[in-house]
Amino acid sequence: MTAPNERDLLAALPTGLFIGGEWTPAEGGGRLPVFDPATGELLVEIADASAADAVHALDAAVAAQESWAATPPRRRSDILRRAFDLVRERSESLALLMTLEMGKPLAEARGEVVYGGEFLRWFSEEAVRISGRYGLNPEGTGRMIVSQRPVGPCLFITPWNFPFAMATRKIAPALAAGCTVVIKPPELTPLTTLYFVQLLVEAGLPAGVVNVYTTRRSSVTSAPLIADPRLRKLSFTGSTEVGRRLLAQAADRVLRVSMELGGNAPFLVFDDADLDQAVEGAMVAKFRNIGQACTAANRFIVHESVADEFARRITARVASLKVGRGTDDGVQIGPLIDDRAVAKADELVRDAVERGASVLTGGNALTGPGTFFEPTVVAGVRPGSAILHEEIFGPVLAIATFADEDEAVRLANDTDYGLVSYAFTRDLARGHRLIDRLETGMMGLNVGVVSNAAAPFGGVKQSGIGREGGPEGIHEFLSTKYTLIPAD
Repeated sequence: MTAPNERDLLAALPTGLFIGGEWTPAEGGGRLPVFDPATGELLVEIADASAADAVHALDAAVAAQESWAATPPRRRSDILRRAFDLVRERSESLALLMTLEMGKPLAEARGEVVYGGEFLRWFSEEAVRISGRYGLNPEGTGRMIVSQRPVGPCLFITPWNFPFAMATRKIAPALAAGCTVVIKPPELTPLTTLYFVQLLVEAGLPAGVVNVYTTRRSSVTSAPLIADPRLRKLSFTGSTEVGRRLLAQAADRVLRVSMELGGNAPFLVFDDADLDQAVEGAMVAKFRNIGQACTAANRFIVHESVADEFARRITARVASLKVGRGTDDGVQIGPLIDDRAVAKADELVRDAVERGASVLTGGNALTGPGTFFEPTVVAGVRPGSAILHEEIFGPVLAIATFADEDEAVRLANDTDYGLVSYAFTRDLARGHRLIDRLETGMMGLNVGVVSNAAAPFGGVKQSGIGREGGPEGIHEFLSTKYTLIPAD
């Protein structure tokens, strides 16, 4: 496959709103600039939607809902499968676009294309397996029919850190279930979604089934949609703070919601762990996506007997990571998304050091252009340090210690969040105990990456509501209907 040219790729990209199958300018002609975080340079300007534009997008989704719900499951499946094939065909363009607007190394962007594409393939297969049941009631007086129906028009608000996978993880199950969609991509990384919707159209998606509006005024444009009685589902991925506000708005209408919110993942290393395996797991659990992932390991809780050796090995690996623009050869750590992300990483490291921790490598913001922070290891992190309680969202690995299993579990669960946990041990019985004791929706036992299209992704506590992926993912977009008919 020929590698795409940056300039040609951006020049061919649509820059309007996609509503009712048409690309249109924003009301009033508003424009939204999109920048390369590695250089600070402008990539392109796109439409900046108003609240009225967002309502027009919902109008189109509502108009298409009845016919899309009535579309045979096999046809919905075929469209998703064709979209999957097109994603594979255009994978290099998608990967480059993500690297340009988000900053992740090109190798990781390619991995995201594969991962995100799998949701299209998985839910193309689930579309034809939506089931119900039929049978005599226990009294013998009637026959019960239980069927599944699409929820209806959905609003999706996606985050900037995985521009492709977050779009496919929401859109694919909705389309498979027979729901129409309005999606608001993130202000910082909207271009991948615009490119993806072109592929959906090429795959045969009817007009109005997926509608996209881009904007810098997220709350202003989403509020009227959430309040609109025609909207039947809200799915949001982002911070817990914003999720709480959206839940409050949705509560007025008892609107069905899915929330994939913040994380504070513990990474436990026990005294019997295979340290080579633990270090490999730590590198991907922490530094994948430059540490900008809700599933990123946030707190490395290491048994005191192996803490020094683990720190020595991981520091050697981290110190060797190559930092730079994601399109450059061999780069493993790209820029953080903006200046605020750099300032937060710096603040968390400074706080930990002031409380007694030691920086083993890195620890500093890099001089621009671009928004870079050194890959960092901080050891001896003390209780009360902000880095143990706040989501880092950057390439900073913080190590604390524990003495026994009970303390490790207590430290791991000492958070309002519960998205994912990681544990490394050779003791099978301990591993099974941890499955029961760690308060997270997902867990990696001797692995550093858990995400898979065939598995239910989601958390407990303040990390969210609902699941994405797996057989569970399509049920987020289905309503159960029970009908009783006479037995004779």
